[in-house]
Order: sequence, then structure tokens, then C-alpha cells
Amino acid sequence: MGRLFGTDGVRGVANLELTPKLAYQLGQAGAYVLTGETKHTPKILVGMDTRISGDMLEAALISGICSVGAQVVSLGVIPTPAIAYLTRQYDADAGVVISASHNPFEYNGIKFFNSNGYKLPDAIEDKIEEIILNDGEDLPKPVAQNIGFKCYQENALEDYVNFIKGTITGDLEGIKVAIDCANGASFQAAPMALLDLKADVSVINNEPDGTNINSGCGSTHMQQLQAYVKEIKADIGLAFDGDADRVLAVDENGNIVDGDQIMAIIGLYLKEKGMLSQNTIVATVMSNMGLDIMAKNNGLNIEKTKVGDRYVLEEMLNKGYMLGGEQSGHIIFLDHNTTGDGLLTAVQLLKVLKESGKKLSELAGVMQILPQVLINAKVTNEKKYKYLDDEVIKKMCKELEDEFKGEGRVLIRPSGTEPLVRVMIEGKNKDVITRRAKELVRVIEGRLS
Repeated sequence: MGRLFGTDGVRGVANLELTPKLAYQLGQAGAYVLTGETKHTPKILVGMDTRISGDMLEAALISGICSVGAQVVSLGVIPTPAIAYLTRQYDADAGVVISASHNPFEYNGIKFFNSNGYKLPDAIEDKIEEIILNDGEDLPKPVAQNIGFKCYQENALEDYVNFIKGTITGDLEGIKVAIDCANGASFQAAPMALLDLKADVSVINNEPDGTNINSGCGSTHMQQLQAYVKEIKADIGLAFDGDADRVLAVDENGNIVDGDQIMAIIGLYLKEKGMLSQNTIVATVMSNMGLDIMAKNNGLNIEKTKVGDRYVLEEMLNKGYMLGGEQSGHIIFLDHNTTGDGLLTAVQLLKVLKESGKKLSELAGVMQILPQVLINAKVTNEKKYKYLDDEVIKKMCKELEDEFKGEGRVLIRPSGTEPLVRVMIEGKNKDVITRRAKELVRVIEGRLS
């Protein structure tokens, strides 16, 4: 059996890989590990997105949690970052989200937050996994009045929306906003928050039926929103993913404004206000080099981490930074929340748009996106990590970097799941970098196949 936990919880096709039995076991083991030190009846929040499999998995997960004596507070359909926030707000011992984020509807996932609203480190996930592999033999089996129970928190969505609104001063009156809710967890929260802030709001894909989440819509399929923004002449479009922990924007001309550009816009605004901790933004190695060039020209620092929001967060916590995120629109504002929050990001961006009086295209223009080419080299699984030691490959990468003279770069990384080495080259001329990437892929395949 491989490791259950991936980069963001446990995920798989619902009822095939992520079964009710596994959900039950995760509920048992997760509740036990995360609340083992408490001297009171543990309280665990459970929320989910709009997938048809959510009810099935919620029932099993809650059964597991109750079987070890914990109380469950069911929040129903709610954004993932709301669970992170409300776990702290409601003084709960843990939070659990049933969601597969941006994946198609047949997938689902289970991810945990600790009592401080943070995703779990590997060591805690390993403990949960170990209990499941041992069939939960050492878990407590309370009886009578010590069995756990479920209750509902009816105003959870309202509490989260009030928190979001409270992260800015003033309102958003005068801004025409188009939002794409991806038929997911933001379908109520996003319109509610923006309407309360007096924005002029038009909404698409806010009628979930259990099977249409992320289907040709949301932050993974932007074309519909791009056309809609131009059609209704909106000032800005905002596209959430299925669990609303990320957001991408569309400017008034229908052009995508990605996570790097959003961080550039908000980072510059915060720096000018003296509110950006150490004048630093934390990004990943996959962020566009245009972000580095923008930062250099504007007195900002960019710290880079491995790909994954957990590594971004780790760096932020270790060094005291408050703004970080990924190109995908997964952006963390540590002054406000402990995880990526699409609605929070949207409201912060809208605040800058209103205060600046500029068009989004003008704000995004501070950062020039360099073309990126990504090509996979087919190699053997045994050799895919050997590129680090291959002198020929290293020499070619060095020669390419020298050729770009600081206006391009080469990034090579093995796939975590397939026998591939991913080659990404970035530079000013798309034709040149495409040709160079193909040459490098041929060399890698020749050396490592």
C-alpha cells in the first residue's frame, strides 16, 4: 500500500479509491491523533464541497469520528479556507474538509486542519496512516454516554463571510464584478460577500447539481468567464476552483491575470502602504520569472520554495513573511488566514482595484509574463532522479542559463507519479525557448532512457 496522503490530503475516485470504509478509518484515526491530548470531549468541524459523493463520505467520516468519542459540528457545503478560519473561531480541536479541490466531480478527498487552522505536517499524517494500516487496533472504543455525537452550526457561512468582509475597510461600490463559482463551494459565499460589500455582481456557474463542479468552468477552465466579462463589460472577473481555496482573475479586456500577477499587484500595494512584512513575497520555483524582474525593479524580494502551498506556508511561518502563493491562484495572507483563501484574495484584489482607480489591465501591467515552455522527457523510473548527477545534462543547462543572461531560466524536475522528467524553459522569445527545450529533452531522453 502506497502512502495514503498526497500533497493535499487523501484523494481518489470516490467509492473506488476513496471508499466509505477509508473515510470511516480516516475519521477514527484523524480524530484520535489530533485530539488525543485533550482533557474534554473533542470538537471537530466537518465541511464539504458540492460533489455528489460528499454525503456518502461525510456519513462515513462522521461515524468514524464519533466512534472514538469526539463531537462533530457539521457545517455542510462551505469553502475549504472557511474550515481553517472557523476551527480557530469556534475553538474546535480540528477541522476536516471533504473535497477534491479542482479535480473532476468523480474524485473526492479528505484533508485535515489542526486546532490552529493549519494543514497537517507529514509526521502527523504518518501517525494517522500507521493507525489505519494497523486496522485501528489500539483505538479507544467508548460506550454509553461517551460515544460522540453530531450537531449543526447553522450560521457558519455567515460567520465566514463576515470575517472576509472585515479584512478590508470601506466597500466595493462602483466596481462591476463577474464571478465564476465553478459550481463548487463558493456558490453562496462569494456572491454574498461581494453583494454585502456593495459591488455590482454578476454570477455564473453557481447552480451545483453534484456532478457539474469544475466542469468546463472555474479557475481550471477560464474561457467562459473571459467571454462573459467582455459581454457584460465588467471591470474584473473572478474564477474560483471547486473548494474556493484559490482564485484567478480576468481583466476588463478578457485577459487572464494569474496568481503571480495578483501577488505582484497586492504586494506592491502593501509595500507602498508599509504593510508588507520585510517587503517580501514567497513564491515557488514554478512562478514566472517576470515576477522576479518586477520585484527587482520595485524594491521587492521574492523568496522561492518547492512547488506546493505547504512549502510556501512553511517558509512564511519560518521567516515571518505574510504574503505568499502560487501561479495557480492559491494565495496565503497570513495576517488573515492560515491557508490559501480564494474569497479573501478576491476581496483584497478588489480593494486595490477600487483604491487605485486604475483598470485591472493597468495594474497587471506592472509584471511582464515571460513565455514558458514545458515539455516532458520520457525516461525510466529508475533513472528519473539521475539528471542531477549527469555531467552532460548539467553542462547543457548551464550553457542555456548563460545564453539567457538573466532574462530566462531552465528548470528540470522529475514527475512524482510518472516516468518523466519535466523540462521548463522560460525566456523572452517563445520560438527560441521551444527549440532549446526540445533539444534538452532529446539529450535527457538519450541519457536517462
